Amino acid sequence: MATIVFILIVLALFIVFLYTTFWRDKWIRNRTFPSEWQALLESSLPVYSVLSREEQSRLRQLILLFLAKKRFYGCGGLEITDEIRVTVAAQACLLLLNQGWNVYPKLLSVLIYPSAFRAERELMQEDGTVAKMGHDLLGESWSNGKVILSWDDVSRGVADFTDGQNVVLHEFAHQLDGQSGYTNGAPALRRNSYKSWSKVFSQNFDDLKSRTQHRQATVIDKYGTTNPAEFFAVATETFFEKPHDLYKRRPDLYEELRRYYQVDPREWH
Repeated sequence: MATIVFILIVLALFIVFLYTTFWRDKWIRNRTFPSEWQALLESSLPVYSVLSREEQSRLRQLILLFLAKKRFYGCGGLEITDEIRVTVAAQACLLLLNQGWNVYPKLLSVLIYPSAFRAERELMQEDGTVAKMGHDLLGESWSNGKVILSWDDVSRGVADFTDGQNVVLHEFAHQLDGQSGYTNGAPALRRNSYKSWSKVFSQNFDDLKSRTQHRQATVIDKYGTTNPAEFFAVATETFFEKPHDLYKRRPDLYEELRRYYQVDPREWH
């Protein structure tokens, strides 16, 4: 009897939590979008002006949710400003435009460095020993609730939204990928077929590696050959920034991404 009562109490608390969260999020979404943020949004997301009015409204609501729930921290002496927060949030939320209101639930904080930051990693050597290697990074996405970005490179991504290079889209694609439990290039799928996704991504990943090895031109950056997770992140950058090129050269991959993100960026460019 006591066990049943305990289960009922836990269930009731869970329902109250969901109910409270739903109404709190709805209240946040319906708040007035500050005029200062509107000006920053228009300058920090080049495609904003060509979105439909409904898409613009949804994006603003997603940004309000994102900025209410995620903490920003300046690193290396960088002071966090509204420009930084809105610029990052706008691009991160573009990935979620037609995917409901679940705004990166595992993400807690965004760390911003002034420029590329140094990170040390342990790498296994051929002789079996482990050595620490330093790398200059533009961004990182972690499964423990944080994304790290270089502000210089975030700004560079905003300045040219047609070159297929965007560190915010890249790192937040990793966040979406990790929601399945593993960051392996196979995010949780709701509309795509896992069979089709696996086939299309495997074939395109292998083709990119082959073309890179033979020094042939590719629409997707060769960094995508690192592993399937990086391929998904780089393909996402290309999908949003060079949609016509991606559709022309890799139509099957484009269609999988279009179905997953529920947007067609060709309409924006």
